Amino acid sequence: MRLLIPLLAGALLLAPRPTCAQPDQERLSTLAHQAAADSYDLLYEVLSIPNDANDPAQVDANIAWTAEAFATRGFLVRELNTEGPPLLLAQRPRVEGLPTLLIYLQIDGQPVDRSAWDQEDPYTPVLKAYDGAAWQPLPWERLDGPVDPEWRVFARSASDAKGPVAMLLATLDAMEAEGLDPTFNIKVIMDFEEELGSPNLPGAVPVHREALAADALLIFDGPRHPTNQPMLTFGARGIALVTLTVYGARVSQHSGHYGNYAPNPGLRLAQLLASMKDEAGRVTLPGFYDGITITDATRALLAEVPDDEATIQRDLGIAAPDGVAPTLQEAIQYPSLNVRGLNAGWVGREVRTIVPATATAEIDVRIVPESDPERLVGLIRSHVEAAGYHLTDGPPTDAERMAHPRLASFTSRIAYGPFRTPMDAGVGAWLTDALTRAFGHPPIRKRISGGSIPISPFVNTLGIPAVTVPTVNADNNQHSPNENLRLGNYREGIQTFLAILTQPVDW
Repeated sequence: MRLLIPLLAGALLLAPRPTCAQPDQERLSTLAHQAAADSYDLLYEVLSIPNDANDPAQVDANIAWTAEAFATRGFLVRELNTEGPPLLLAQRPRVEGLPTLLIYLQIDGQPVDRSAWDQEDPYTPVLKAYDGAAWQPLPWERLDGPVDPEWRVFARSASDAKGPVAMLLATLDAMEAEGLDPTFNIKVIMDFEEELGSPNLPGAVPVHREALAADALLIFDGPRHPTNQPMLTFGARGIALVTLTVYGARVSQHSGHYGNYAPNPGLRLAQLLASMKDEAGRVTLPGFYDGITITDATRALLAEVPDDEATIQRDLGIAAPDGVAPTLQEAIQYPSLNVRGLNAGWVGREVRTIVPATATAEIDVRIVPESDPERLVGLIRSHVEAAGYHLTDGPPTDAERMAHPRLASFTSRIAYGPFRTPMDAGVGAWLTDALTRAFGHPPIRKRISGGSIPISPFVNTLGIPAVTVPTVNADNNQHSPNENLRLGNYREGIQTFLAILTQPVDW
């Protein structure tokens, strides 16, 4: 652990002030409007720093910027060592008698394909307005005047997830200007490898257990519901990754000379994958769904999420969903087996008349709290073996090729575990009250998210409840070209932070 003392020089160490009345909805809205207007340059600055976690120089630049940003706002900033890049922990001076909340923020972003973006540089934020046919650039200076909430800032990590970082910093500045203090002690943990699966985080949390100790964890990540209403999510599925490669001849063979003779790994892999699910899309591996029961009470909670199944299917361009469950919310309560990528031979302009030498499937398995990820991965492995395959950890040897008519390599890893906080937990009721005060109506409450975030190590090691508070627009193109952040969501994200940081903690 390294204390970043030089960055604290000149920082204002915030002392607690007398308790003030908590701002009501109108006041929160006014403060958020002003804070957004005052912080657009801050948003531009943080989005301008390239943040591909595969590039150590980019990681270092983001660590330095983030450390200084929190230190100059009165936080004690420390690096928490890991087996890779450090985590960054920022903590306000502790006030005795107040609970402590740990806030998780992600700083890194997906790699970019500059040729696929509708702007010269994904790391140069561009303000755009929709003209009914396309997004048109606007001068950044337009933000000095009236702002249309439908305008968007296009840049890598605008929504996933530097936007929330800027929202929190803007909120802290607004509270300092207004003489408002948080109602709890704040720790902020910043992850610079989330898009790589946070490979070093699980090992780091036990090592730094004391530094990370808190009463609850708040995660500011992910998009709101498609209706763009305020939302709370009480869990996330975990994820395991499998790479399955089926082998044929040593090299690809002429399909005229050796078709009908050399085994085709593409067809064999297709048969293997098809045998893992029935025609309705349900996994056929015995015991894959064991332990999951959707009670009437749970089904009623799921029905409170205002999904329109017909609209979801129309937006996806599908006539009907898989048959695992009748609704989206119920479907994500189960583990899933997904083929996320296939490769065999060549296609398109590169196609050739060959029997490919290999065929590879990349598989992800989403895990729910009732599931054992090792067991689910083991079911897949056993299924492949039962189909007559001899499994290796890599390309087979010549001896293995001569000894086994069916060969495949199988590798796997558990990336994230799942977590789920009871929806009636005290932190959930407290957050619901805060968002109701901010927006005049209760937020949407989701039992679990279908996606995965690296939170289970905190929950399991620290023994604390965790809730995700999404703030960004659902149609933000995260991980894709032309990622964006709607300015209305940026302002409402600040309003969300303001409400939470000023909500009296009563649990």
